[in-house]
Amino acid sequence: MTRFNKQNNIVDVIGIGIGPFNLGLAALSEEVNEINALFFERSEAFHWHPGMLIEGTTLQVPFLADLVSMADVKSKYSFLNYLQEQNRLYSFYFLEDFHIPRKEYSHYCRWVADQLDSCRFGMNVESVSLIEKAGEKRYEVHVRHVKDQTVEVFESKHLVLGIGTQPAIPASLQPALGEKVFHSADYLKRKKEGCFKGKSVTVIGSGQSAAEVFYDILSDDEAKDIHWFTRSKGFFPMEYSNLGLEYFSPDYIDFFYELPQAKKDALLKQQDLLYKGISSAMIRDIYHLLYERSACGNQLNTVLQAMTEVNLIEETAGGLSLSCTQWVKEESFTHETDIVVLATGYQSVLPPFINPISHHIQWDDQGRFQVEREYRLKTNTMGENDIFVQNAELHTHGVGAPDLGLGAYRNSVIINELARQTVYPLYQKHVFQTFGTHKNAHTFEEIKG
Repeated sequence: MTRFNKQNNIVDVIGIGIGPFNLGLAALSEEVNEINALFFERSEAFHWHPGMLIEGTTLQVPFLADLVSMADVKSKYSFLNYLQEQNRLYSFYFLEDFHIPRKEYSHYCRWVADQLDSCRFGMNVESVSLIEKAGEKRYEVHVRHVKDQTVEVFESKHLVLGIGTQPAIPASLQPALGEKVFHSADYLKRKKEGCFKGKSVTVIGSGQSAAEVFYDILSDDEAKDIHWFTRSKGFFPMEYSNLGLEYFSPDYIDFFYELPQAKKDALLKQQDLLYKGISSAMIRDIYHLLYERSACGNQLNTVLQAMTEVNLIEETAGGLSLSCTQWVKEESFTHETDIVVLATGYQSVLPPFINPISHHIQWDDQGRFQVEREYRLKTNTMGENDIFVQNAELHTHGVGAPDLGLGAYRNSVIINELARQTVYPLYQKHVFQTFGTHKNAHTFEEIKG
């Protein structure tokens, strides 16, 4: 058996991509003797949605959804320890708010990343293949250093894919992308360039990002006018009641995972407002600002219009022309504007480096990963050379897949699997409600019998 050792570029597990989820895995596995890990990220430093770190925006989850606390509150990588190290503990105590600034969360993650030797930035994974040496199979990972373009080869028994998501842009709108039409992921960069001053701006999208962009542009009062179009039925709040939040729990994952795939897919389509809506606080802030701006007979330079599909964006001599449809009334219209911000969400994209091992992976009939309950892909090498996934299991594990609050739980499961022992206990019964049928209840057939 090979002794896995970082010194000879052979480790137990390689994590590809360093977002919050794989960063949490690196932090939680640092002192686990049974796991020798490396994590690679092509960016040269930790960045978390830099284009949307808008002043005044907060995480949509409490600070306990940091990288480690929901698995180990005693970890030195907790947010509370970060505050203490930053001499901000009393400030946070007086803040009396569970929801922390988004900028501070990003800074906290970078603080953790800077302390972890297992995290290697500026290293782009180009290919992964399955090899066999001395009767033992391993993954061979080719990594290119971004600075000098040299390639280094690593070997690993297992992989963890944490590559995140990419901006999702409807195919019909992609030809218009450029200086005047861009995704919200580039919002702050474009704002710093002054592209909104004196311009007519249109925001497209229905979620939190669209709302934050709209509010930020409205607050600066630099745009000539602002339109906000969404194809959704309205500008609705995300479900944030206590019982609604229980859907982001291991208990709900257990329930959802056992459902037939057809029922999972149907259920997910009905749960958008569990994770895609707008926070009530943001809706309140927008409404208050609109109310204040409209006082004393002032005319607003804003339009908010739901149930509207933007089908095409074309450049004209004077700016941009949007071909739109109010789909409930089935009315088509055109809208003229100077700038379009596409707050159209994000999507998972299969990276090219996975192509050499794609034939080892089992796919469902829609071309998606088949994922076991323990976040392990179903492959031809299961148990010997596993591939775990982070936030690529929405279709198998439910709405909690992208939620930061479940990141430490998922990493606990993965670490226990890699170490072949219980490193982090996985407790039962986290919620008050029952998602399936209560164990003491009797089915109709049982009563009838």
